[in-house]
Amino acid sequence: MNRSLVGALSALLLGGATLVGAGAAPAAAASPAKAPAEAPAKVSAKVSAKAPKAVNFAGTVALSNCSGSVVRTPGSADTDPALVLSNGHCLESGFPGAGEVIVNKPSTRSFTLLTASGGSAGTVRASKVAYATMTDTDISLYQLTSTYAQIQSSYGIKALTLSDSRPTQGSAINVVSGYWKKIYSCNIDGFAYRLKEGDWTWKDSVRYTSACNTIGGTSGSPVVDPASGKVVAVNNTGNEDGGRCTLNNPCEVDENGTVTVRQGINYAQETYPITKCVTTGNKIDLNLAGCVLPKP
Repeated sequence: MNRSLVGALSALLLGGATLVGAGAAPAAAASPAKAPAEAPAKVSAKVSAKAPKAVNFAGTVALSNCSGSVVRTPGSADTDPALVLSNGHCLESGFPGAGEVIVNKPSTRSFTLLTASGGSAGTVRASKVAYATMTDTDISLYQLTSTYAQIQSSYGIKALTLSDSRPTQGSAINVVSGYWKKIYSCNIDGFAYRLKEGDWTWKDSVRYTSACNTIGGTSGSPVVDPASGKVVAVNNTGNEDGGRCTLNNPCEVDENGTVTVRQGINYAQETYPITKCVTTGNKIDLNLAGCVLPKP
């Protein structure tokens, strides 16, 4: 998993590897491997055949150990309690175990809401973890104490919208890290039928081209399609030193069980399945027709 704060700082001291986006050892949150000394990367002017939308930091958030974003589904109402999307391995309680699903767990976690330029717009706070897992995917959805309308009124910030369709191979993407205030630009290289890392296995994962060389602390970053401005995935991991299916070194497994290791390549988890599991009032309903997210 993409290195989290704790893991990456240890790696700097000890020379060890850590998860790419935000993961440290299980039971600790993920952690970045470098100090935030780099300026945000420039978004390529040629990101899509369509006229691209300007991708910036508005609506993203910084967690204590990861990145994230305030998101809504196409059916969310302005009066609904807002949701923050990040990784399951970014939970303050540590990594969920393989097969574990968390729903409606109280939380008072706070998030720094960012402006378009990456400055702090203010702080928003969770009321609960609405959903989280590291099984089949690697996501956490926090429900906030504020509605989308209240956030826009107080801070002038609109939520990012989750795309309700699967992303396409070859399309341009931007990985927007609220933790580092950095934007990575690349393309979707393809999809991993299964992505295995340690005890966890994820389905139909997005593989980046090498230009998105995400580092620790980028875990939970929204992956934005600049053609639509919508979130198509959430950044979560990468193979750091060529290991085979081990922590911080995920491997791809195809339909025939063939294992492929791609050192230095990073991955994300698709987010369109989330839109099939959210009902009126932004409530997670795992029994909705078409919802394939794992159940407790």
